[in-house]
Amino acid sequence: MAHEHTHDDHDHTHDEVELAEEGTVSTTETTPRSDTSETWRTYGPAVSSLLLLLGGIALDQLASSWFRDPWRLIWYVVAYWPVGWPVVRRAWSGIVNGNVFTEFFLMSVATIGAFAIREYPEGVAVMLFYTIGELFQDAAVLKARRSIKALLDIRPDEVTRLRDGRTETVKAATVQVGDMLQIKPGEKVGLDGTLRSESGTFDTAALTGESVPRTIRKGETVLAGMINRQSLVDMEVTTPYQDSKLSRILKLVQQATGRKAQTQEFIARFAKIYTPIICLLALLITVVPYFFVDDYQFSDWLYRGLVFLVIGCPCALVISIPLGYFGGIGAASRQGILVKGSVFLDLMTQLKTVVMDKTGTLTKGVFKVQEVKPINLDVAQLAQLTAALESKSTHPVATAILAYAGDGYQSIAVQNVEEIPGHGLKGQVAGKTMLAGNGKLLRKFNVAFDEALTQIPYTIVLTAIDGQFSGYFIIADEVKPDAAAAIKRIKAEGIRTVMLSGDKTAVVEAVARQVGVDEWHGDLLPEDKVQQVERLKADMASNPKARLAFVGDGVNDAPVVALADVGMAMGGLGSDATIETADVIIQNDEPAKIATAIDIGRATRRIVWQNITLSLVVKGIVLLLGAGGIATMWEAVFADVGVAMLAILNAVRVQNQ
Repeated sequence: MAHEHTHDDHDHTHDEVELAEEGTVSTTETTPRSDTSETWRTYGPAVSSLLLLLGGIALDQLASSWFRDPWRLIWYVVAYWPVGWPVVRRAWSGIVNGNVFTEFFLMSVATIGAFAIREYPEGVAVMLFYTIGELFQDAAVLKARRSIKALLDIRPDEVTRLRDGRTETVKAATVQVGDMLQIKPGEKVGLDGTLRSESGTFDTAALTGESVPRTIRKGETVLAGMINRQSLVDMEVTTPYQDSKLSRILKLVQQATGRKAQTQEFIARFAKIYTPIICLLALLITVVPYFFVDDYQFSDWLYRGLVFLVIGCPCALVISIPLGYFGGIGAASRQGILVKGSVFLDLMTQLKTVVMDKTGTLTKGVFKVQEVKPINLDVAQLAQLTAALESKSTHPVATAILAYAGDGYQSIAVQNVEEIPGHGLKGQVAGKTMLAGNGKLLRKFNVAFDEALTQIPYTIVLTAIDGQFSGYFIIADEVKPDAAAAIKRIKAEGIRTVMLSGDKTAVVEAVARQVGVDEWHGDLLPEDKVQQVERLKADMASNPKARLAFVGDGVNDAPVVALADVGMAMGGLGSDATIETADVIIQNDEPAKIATAIDIGRATRRIVWQNITLSLVVKGIVLLLGAGGIATMWEAVFADVGVAMLAILNAVRVQNQ
């Protein structure tokens, strides 16, 4: 922005927006406050000026016989002072620091000039309405800041530490790694750690946007910001307070507004050129007619020049545009989506291709038994016997079968288990010889089975008991419930969807058809994914504004994330590396958030351009009227403060996305 600021007690809106743009937003709320004295310091100057202005106008109408200069001048100077002095002081500070052409300078020159030509009420009114507009902007900025800073409210300052069997309340920042904490029902977790109680139910909505509480078991990770929803639990701290996931996320959000969109950068450059041009034109409007107008009256043309200055003040642009992007980042964070800068909100509006990894993005990344087909015994028997054999393996397939079978297999005797690499398991189960593995295992031991089963695209575990085929399990990575709906929403925006995976092509194809992506490729190594993304970007080369996003875990797919115009990470809350590498982080595992992020980006850009159009069109019309002597200071006030208020109201809408 094209202005230098000093801190003022009751007029600090622009400071806050600049801080927002620089990514150093203060975490301390400044105004308005509930305290009466602070409220008066915030709103008192505007109220005082308004009452004095109304009183002066009444005296002008009712007591004009004696209400004359110098008393009239003194009255209006007193009315001007509460709202005018802070602005004049900022204008002077800008001049001293070499930053002359600011809106403070424009407003100061215009209003002091109005006093010079004895238009006292209009001079006071312009500055009063400007200040009211500032207060209005201040409220909007604070709303945006509160939206983004909502996470601060879920990080407690104090925690309960367990030491030598006793509890003590201590500052969260003083807790050391390895300390034991006690979390009461309804209490917020203060630091990251590992659960030491058997289990606990935690509300993660503030971190991930998930409405359903999550059950966390002994040994699993508990994160700062979660809320304990059930019984008293104990946890061991694993991360210092300042390095917790929540602290890192807060730092990321604070820095996000520093990465400006092209529109913001354009407006900042535009304001630096636009403001001195307005000043020059106002001067020319005042002086040039002297050489061409026969009945030239300096006060009349000075008034036109001053009106032109007020109309030309770029407040609506320099405040509402960054506020729009700020609100977009806040709206995304409330949805559990962290955007590392407004530049990425803009880029998401230009997406023409979204490339997704399969495992962990569209699927849950966890093997699960989808179907069991027993031969000559029931499902429960086959599941228990196979689980007993698979209990001797640590393979993910074995884990899936154990989860399906439950605990009944533990009483079944298992002996002489042999793991045959690339084939499966052989062993004595309940006194019978049992095989569990792929087709190669059964062929090795001459067990007859339907060879068509090997063509099933998913992982299949074939079983045999005492040399006879006894059935099979189909095991697959489960597709996320909202994956198909997410793809449908993305495609509805005219965006091409592509899935890339290192899994078998047959499996990838089955998932692709289930969720509805436009294109898919399987059996890919990391370098193959890079080649595919390069090909897709080459396909879009004819459209220089087209952008590509890659959605993955942000760690294994780091080369592709770096290559994409927008790198999006799923489930970023669980990974430090994800937070560092991705441009957009979806904190939970919902693919639908991809479409939500795109929607927020488009809504933000739409509102930003609405504000730009509104500001320039209205100002352009009123500038012409002002130069022609048709518009007065009152129209000027609308063109400046009124348009700024309308633009800010519009910008605030994005926070409700």
